[in-house]
Amino acid sequence: MALPNNILQNVQTYNKADLAFLQNRFCFIATANKRYNDFQKANPANLGDTITFDKPPRFIANNGLVVNFQGVEQRVQTLTVDQSKNIGIDVTAQQLIFNLEDYMARFGKASIEELGSVVEENIAELCVTAPYRFYGDGLTPINSFGQLAQALALFRNFGAARDMTRGYLSDIAIPGIVNTGLNQFAMNRNNEIANSWELGDFSQCAWYESNLLPIHIAGSNGIAQTTLTVVSTTQNSDGGVITITFSGSSAASDPAAVLQYDKGQFQDNVSGKPNMRFLTFIGHAVSATPVQFKVTADATSTGGSQVTVSIDPPLQAASGKNQNINNPIVAGMQVKFLPSHRAGMIQSGNQFYTAIPPLPDQDPFATSVVTDEESGASLRMYTGALFGQNQQGTVHDIIWGKTQVADNAMSVIFPL
Repeated sequence: MALPNNILQNVQTYNKADLAFLQNRFCFIATANKRYNDFQKANPANLGDTITFDKPPRFIANNGLVVNFQGVEQRVQTLTVDQSKNIGIDVTAQQLIFNLEDYMARFGKASIEELGSVVEENIAELCVTAPYRFYGDGLTPINSFGQLAQALALFRNFGAARDMTRGYLSDIAIPGIVNTGLNQFAMNRNNEIANSWELGDFSQCAWYESNLLPIHIAGSNGIAQTTLTVVSTTQNSDGGVITITFSGSSAASDPAAVLQYDKGQFQDNVSGKPNMRFLTFIGHAVSATPVQFKVTADATSTGGSQVTVSIDPPLQAASGKNQNINNPIVAGMQVKFLPSHRAGMIQSGNQFYTAIPPLPDQDPFATSVVTDEESGASLRMYTGALFGQNQQGTVHDIIWGKTQVADNAMSVIFPL
């Protein structure tokens, strides 16, 4: 028996209201690039839940007019829809009849807020997992406009897309930053932030605040702020360093000596060793940006207090289009890892992607699938009865994927 039309109408109406409730709260969902939301429809030949898209190619300029041909390399990134969540609620016929409005207004919206928070929190994990560069030491609070300006300067000094720069900050840091701005003579900006107590745009960057920024728990060496010394390296076929063996680990035979997504920085002013700097991403000039990297897998220290760490990106001093550091990595150089921290992010070029495609109809159950025009999030709601059991079930569910092009991103590190 077909369900009455009025039930379908109610499902659609409440689903739209709930979706607005989701998107109005969450900055990561709202600001991500949704270009590939329906990649399965845009490219019918694409099979599966993953799409691959191009990143800008890289080249190196050679001297003179005698051409030295170089091979081309297609740089790609993948976006996979591999996440899903649902919330199901069941009620009796009496509850549905006599409390429909209260049920949808209270329980429905509470469900979507929880669902949206989980999705937002998962997408925000890109602040930890994607960038290899970072600003902040995990010990010093970030609480001034001057620090934001410095973070942007380092972000852009390495090279960054000029358009659509966005920064995501901890909501706890906002009052301190605003307070420092009020002490500066910038009348128009001060009037705005004094009224809203929000940052808005600053230094050609749109700033957003979140209470869902991810926490990264560091390995033992990061927590202890141990200075590690380079012993040896291994390289890929281009000469890029992909693993580094360090001595001086804080503990021997420690499975948590260095953990995945820990971030390290080469230390300046090490006796007899040059200071390490990134080259600009385009042009290959020596920048003012210290050489940093992220760890791609957990690393256990050995009995001799050594630990071998896999890193990204490959750090290459040999000339070529992928050269990105000014000096070879040699024994005796020193590195420190960040302590445990909360991570925000600066990114530009609209290269922070989510895909939240619409789910299919759940026929014969009354179903509504709504895609919000502002956030691009698609939410499915369906309802049905268990025959003869006086039980009515309603489900909200969503699937999504996320990715961030690492070259156009930098973590912003807040102390815990």
